[in-house]
Amino acid sequence: MPRVVTIVIDSGGIGALADASEFGDAPGVNTIGNVARSVGGLRLPNFERLGLGLLTPVRGVAPVARPRARMARLRERSRGKDTITGHWEMMGILTSVPFPTYPHGFPPEVVEGFTRIAGKPPLGNKAASGTEIIEELGPAHLESGRPILYTSADSVFQIAAHEEVIPCSTLYDWSEQARQMLRSPHNVNRVIARPFTGEPGSFRRTPNRRDYAIEPPASLLDEFGARHVEVHAVGKIGDIYCGHGVSSSVRVSDNRDAMERTFELLENLDHGFIFTNLNDFDSKYGHRRDARGYAAALEELDAMIDGLGARLRPGDEVIFTADHGCDPTAPGSDHTREFVPFIHFGKTAGAMLGEIEGLDFVGATVKQALLV
Repeated sequence: MPRVVTIVIDSGGIGALADASEFGDAPGVNTIGNVARSVGGLRLPNFERLGLGLLTPVRGVAPVARPRARMARLRERSRGKDTITGHWEMMGILTSVPFPTYPHGFPPEVVEGFTRIAGKPPLGNKAASGTEIIEELGPAHLESGRPILYTSADSVFQIAAHEEVIPCSTLYDWSEQARQMLRSPHNVNRVIARPFTGEPGSFRRTPNRRDYAIEPPASLLDEFGARHVEVHAVGKIGDIYCGHGVSSSVRVSDNRDAMERTFELLENLDHGFIFTNLNDFDSKYGHRRDARGYAAALEELDAMIDGLGARLRPGDEVIFTADHGCDPTAPGSDHTREFVPFIHFGKTAGAMLGEIEGLDFVGATVKQALLV
């Protein structure tokens, strides 16, 4: 049996969908294309050879005549532009009704329910950048011990706490209880525990984040499990699917760690599906509107493709894709609704496939390799 690796460049969009304005996005959003333009060009020799330049104009990346990969622009069908919606669609789950969002904070009944869980009323309760709100409310949190509650344009209930004030074990327990509390109509798609450390003026979030997603319907991962195909999750993949169909899951500290854990799996597994999320693109650079950081992360990933290729065996297949956009050159700090790349290489010849409806083309390709 071959091995298939799918690597999600979290937020690596390649141009606005036709309905992007309905999701509050400015004209011309294009995460990878605009990153390249804003920094004066990218050096991505491996992605260039694979054919990235055929999917969208990327300054510094030529549109090669003979790509080494099968390339496509995938159009999301689900109603959303967030992590859960995008990843779920990859594995065959369509979200026709958007998850609830709270641009003005959570209603009193939700805040009161969380107050009972935490034993203290939270600080914040508003839509905010995660790094900005801990700088704003971190000092009051240190003094009072009250957790910081915030959301974003996405359907998320985020709880931030200093690790020396509220131990991670307590924060995780509160998050699990909040997950159980948040039922329809307040069934947000993720509760996120956001630990941080440091002092006022120099707070920093730690790698000890945990995501508590809403339970997914049956997906392709469940089918893999039922048919004895092992699924190995790297990064937040296990959390996104609540462990359904997942044989093993490893948490990571950053993109490089995620790629190194992927390499280790390739060195030790004889068959199965490796599903990897590279979250830094979104959390560290997209939301923080750091185009230079995003550019450097893309170039670092490109350099690691050589190591990935060296660990592949005949018959193995690799897919690079994304779950949504998060254009660091766009106003605000939210995700952007974009096409996502499909870059597939291994035993098939390179070709430009054009635009394809549905992120579930990713899952269908994995299934073709492993089950058909």
